[in-house]
Formats: sequence, structure tokens, C-alpha cells
Amino acid sequence: MAAPVLKFPDKTPGAALAAVASARLAGLALEAAPDAKADKSSPARLIFASGDELTGVPSILRYIARAAADGAQLYGSDPLSACQVDQWLEISQALVPGFGFEGACAAANDFLSLRTFLVGHAPTLADVACWAQLQLTLQWDRLKKGGSLPHLARWYEFMSEVPELAAAAEDYGLKRRGAPAKHANTADAELAKAKGGGDTGSFDIGLKDAEVGKVVTRFPPEPSGYLHIGHAKAALMNQHFADMYKGKLLVRFDDTNPSKEKDEYVENIIADIQRLGLRYDKITYTSDYFPQLKECGERLIKAGHLYADDTPMEQMREERMVGTESRRRGRSVEENLRLWGEMFAASEEGLKNCMRIKLDMSAANKALRDPVCFRCNLTHHWRTGHEYKCYPTYDFACPFVDAFEGVTHALRTSEYKDREAQFYMILKLQQGVWPELPNVHIWDYARLSFVYTVLSKRKLTWFVQQGVVEGWTDPRMPTVQGMLRRGLQLEALKEFILSQGASKNVTYQEWDKIWAINKKVIDPVCPRHTAVEAAGRVPVRLSGGPAAPEFIEVPRHAKHPPAGTKQQMRSSSLWLEQADAQALSEGEEVTLMGWGNAVMRAVHKDAAGQVTAIDAELNLKGDFKKTKLKLTWLAQSDDCPPLELQHFGYLVTKRKLEEEDSFEDHVNRASKEVVAAVGDANMRSLQQGDVIQLERKGYFIVDRAFSADAPQQPIVLLNIPDGRTKAMPGMP
Repeated sequence: MAAPVLKFPDKTPGAALAAVASARLAGLALEAAPDAKADKSSPARLIFASGDELTGVPSILRYIARAAADGAQLYGSDPLSACQVDQWLEISQALVPGFGFEGACAAANDFLSLRTFLVGHAPTLADVACWAQLQLTLQWDRLKKGGSLPHLARWYEFMSEVPELAAAAEDYGLKRRGAPAKHANTADAELAKAKGGGDTGSFDIGLKDAEVGKVVTRFPPEPSGYLHIGHAKAALMNQHFADMYKGKLLVRFDDTNPSKEKDEYVENIIADIQRLGLRYDKITYTSDYFPQLKECGERLIKAGHLYADDTPMEQMREERMVGTESRRRGRSVEENLRLWGEMFAASEEGLKNCMRIKLDMSAANKALRDPVCFRCNLTHHWRTGHEYKCYPTYDFACPFVDAFEGVTHALRTSEYKDREAQFYMILKLQQGVWPELPNVHIWDYARLSFVYTVLSKRKLTWFVQQGVVEGWTDPRMPTVQGMLRRGLQLEALKEFILSQGASKNVTYQEWDKIWAINKKVIDPVCPRHTAVEAAGRVPVRLSGGPAAPEFIEVPRHAKHPPAGTKQQMRSSSLWLEQADAQALSEGEEVTLMGWGNAVMRAVHKDAAGQVTAIDAELNLKGDFKKTKLKLTWLAQSDDCPPLELQHFGYLVTKRKLEEEDSFEDHVNRASKEVVAAVGDANMRSLQQGDVIQLERKGYFIVDRAFSADAPQQPIVLLNIPDGRTKAMPGMP
């Protein structure tokens, strides 16, 4: 059947942009040609071989969505989302220059503040129609540059990078206006990009006393575990602000607690920093400054600000809770200096003491009630060995080292808000005895939280130590390495994190959002393969098929030629999955995907109702549009490699854990499901880390490739979520 022809006014080629872009997304053949006879106000027309016509972009878009290839879902996934798409198609017609345009943009901006797409979790006609209207509107350029619509700008840039949409804009003579505006001053350009949104959330936070070229930020990981997605946000945000102000980023390991730290953690954190593409000025360690911190502590003792306290831990905790001063608070400077020496010598008396700083025991903020600044620890330190027996706490070391290294702005998550005043008070006392220390400004932002997820290193360590997961790189772990192993692309991770912006509002993110972004990255390029589940697979005797196996060269991705080709084996002996076989009726015509139609002549079952064999007849003249079932299949062959398909659920079963919850009571002990299957012979050439799509099964990443030395060892494929909520192993 001939492809329909899209006719649009010759003088306004952009008028049909939405239709052309939608057709690309839908995988629909569509010819487009200008109509020299039509004036610029004439509507676009879609002309069919039958002579029928559809007039107007909304009607044309609705046809394209209904004729889309399987899986496009441009009209949403259910009746409600289809109605929502229709609403946005109407709204899109109002996104034209003139009165009301700015108001319509503002409303769309507010709507997108917590959404990636206008409807659902993937691009629909709603997104394409609105994007095309803005693409054609010069007035939108002015609004975008103003920076007042960050969410709409973020969405617009996101849609402009969708390959099918970008290609449509370029093919029909439109200059894609997705790039940030040019500025004569490079630093101003960076600020404008950050404040205006671009492909990021809003970073217009007004850093106090920030000067272009002088801002220094820092990313201070503690080497007590692997980096997780929360750390990735902190790292990338610090990088973003350093770049925004043409400043520097420092990476500093907070290694003040030898009981938790390991070389393994440091090595993997550095590797993750490299994976994230962090551009830092240098890597330092708090332990580099142990001599200066010790000197600062001694000066503060002499100034009367630190005192040694041997109050038992539980009693000290209770006294801090009610604001009771320690009986040791009035110790003399001489006594404190003596005990200071005993602490560093780790004598019996010294080990009973810690060193506290005098702040304000009556403060409502309990963080100000004389926190501990030095404590003894006899554990071997991963860098300094047993040179030190007494170590500064993070609360004491952080303000000193920040100032000593010249950090101008310390970005911290809002969970440390109560300690902000503590930071400033301790730094002020340190500056009193160490006048060279400059000021440091703190900016707090919302920590990254996800549903069904714990990000505490203590809790993640528990999962590792209890054997609930295989280790820190387990694909169920929210660590950088765990998520990358599961198939999350760095591009998607960065896009998701920067889309969060620097908001202070604490929200629980859905994992669907980040995986939907990831799907946008992998779907246009990853090759397609076929697999059949091993359990209960059904042999099919296909009459009319080739007498001997034949091999047909087909593309690995129909819309992405660079993916290359593969050999499809066809024969008269096939495998179908039991679930598909159960849905068949005798005499029914079905489509064998990638080949043609076949008629099910006989379906044989055992006493339990399981299908044991099928007799079928190939019917290549059949119309695939008239069949209800489109089935995946494999030609029976010893070359088909065994597969192990791994599917994962969340590690905890409660959507949001409260402070009073014991997370151990909500552990998902059945968070991994393994399905045996066989795959097409082409999968023997896959390499570890390759991302593929198994037809009708979803996206997977190769965790263990085929080995010619052990051909019976299955290829291990890890399922990559696609952003659509579905049943998962071990979840209620």
C-alpha cells in the first residue's frame, strides 16, 4: 500500500513539523511535499492512495498515533492518558504568538515542574505537538532566554534532543533552536544557561559572595562504602556550580574515622569519580591535615574553648539531650592540655576521654551543645597507620579544612541544616586562633531520596554483610557501579540528576523517571534479538517452510543502520514459548515476527493442559494486519546459546521508610528472579556490557558473555527497567 502524502503550504514548511516528527516516532512511512498552490494560512493535509484526506495537524496526528508500530504508544497507554493527550493537542494550538502566549507557557511550565513528559512516562503526541509549536515560535526564544520558565525550557531542550524530532526539524529546513543563547561574555553565558534551565533544573540559587573565577566547591566523600546515586548528585552539583562560576572543584576524602575506612572504598570512589567525568582540580585527604588539626586543637585548648571529658557515653548523650553541662566543662587549661597529651599517647587515662568544644549547652539546636571534636581510636588508619591514636571528628575537621583549602562555598544536603550554625560557630573559634582561615559559605539543598530505597551507607553495608546482595556492585544496589551494571547509561544518570536542580524541597523520587530517561537513550540504538523461555517451550512442525535451514540477513535495529545486521535462521522446526502456545487455537492464523503468517493446524496438549507440540502451515501471503497474535519464535538449532534472564525487585518492600521503622523488617528476601531461556545464535557475539532489546521481553545488558570454552554456561542478561511500573520479584 502506498504511503500517504503530507501536503503543506510551500511558504510555511514548518507547519507540518509535528506530523513529520510523529511519523518518525511511530515508525510510519510518510511522504511529505510542499503544496505550491496553497497559501500560508492553508492547513496541512494528509492524502491517501484511496483519495481520502485528513485536514489539520491534530487530525493527522491522531491518525499517525493509531497507525503507529507496536510499542510506540503515542496516544498513551490507557483511555485516560489518551484523553489527556487530546487535551494537550487542543492546548498546543494556543501556543502561537500573540495575546495569551506567555500565560499558556507559564501554565505549561508549572505543569512540568515535577514531570518529564506532558502525559505518562514517554513521549506522546502531546509532547510532539507542543514542542513543534514552540520550535516554530520566535517569541518562545525570547521567553526561554529570560530564564523565567526553567521547567518548560528543560522539557523543550529534552524533546529537541530526541533523535526523531531533531532529524525532522533539520530535514524540513528548520534551524533547531535547542542550543543555549550566545553571550559575549563566556561566564555570563554559563550563568544564563544554569539559570535558564536548558537541559537542567533550576540552579538560580544566588550563591552568597560568589565571584566568577573565584568560586571553589568541594566534593567530600567518606571512604566507608561505594558511591551511590545521592553522592553522584552531590558530585555533579558541585561540578555544575564550579563550572557555572568558572571556578574550581576539589575532591577531598573525609577519612577521620579509621574504623569504617578501607583502601577498597577509596579506589572504587576514585574510579566512580572518573566514570562520572568529574573535572576536579586535585584530590586531597583530611588526613593530609592531621598535623594542622592537632595544632588547631591545642591552640583552642589554650584559648579555653576545648575541654577533656570522661563522662560515660550514655550519660553524655542524656546530658546533651536535656542541656545539662558536663561536670568536666570547668577543667583548667593545664588539666586539659595534660589530658590532651594522654589522649594522643592512648594511655589508660587518655582513652577514657574525648575532647569537646564549648558552644552553647542551652541552645535549642542540640547540635550546638558542646559536640565532640577529638576522640581516641586505636584502629589502623588506612593512610597513617598507627601514627595517630586520636582523631578529629568530621564536625571539627570540616570547617577547618574547607577554609584551609580555600573552599568558598560548601554545598551540603538539608539533612545537615541543624549543623549549619555549628559549622559557622566552630569555624569562628578556629579563626580566632588561626587568623589566616577565610570564611566559607554553606548552601544546603534537598538530598536525593527514592521510594523503596535506603541510601544510608550503614544500611547498604548491612545488605552486603548479610549476603542479601552479592556486594556493592550488585545491580539491585543504588550505587553508581550497581546502577551502571544494571544498564543505566551515564548520560541518563547525569540528565536525571541535573534535572533535579538545586531545590531545597525534599521529595521521594520514583525510579520510573530515571529509567524512562534511560530508555530514551538506549532504545534508538540498541540492537534487537530474540529469546524463548526454556521451561515448557513448544516444538512446532511447520509445513511449507524451508526443506533445509536457511539464513536471511536482517538489520539488528530497523531504525538504526549503524547497529549492523544479523543472520535470521528459518527452518521447518521452531520453538514457541509455552505462554504463547497456550493462547493459540486450532485453525488460527498468527504472525511469526520477522518472517510472515502461519496457520495453527493442530495444537497438542497433555492431560495437564500443557501444550506439547504444534502442527502449523506457513502462509506468507497472509496479512499481518489481520492477525491478533504476533509471536516470537526461534528455529531449533544447537547453535542457540542458553540464557539466564535476571529480573530484580526493590531491596525493601515499604514505599517510604519512616524514622521509627526498622528497615530489617522490610527487607525483600526474594528480590531476584532467574528465568532460563535460549537465544538466537547471533547472541554468541555479544560482549559484556552490551545493551540489547529482547523482542517482547524488554531491555537487557550482558553481564556475562558467551564463552566458546564453556558453551553450556549461559549468557547472563540483566533486565533494564523501561520506566513503566510493573510487577517485580518479591514485591506485594
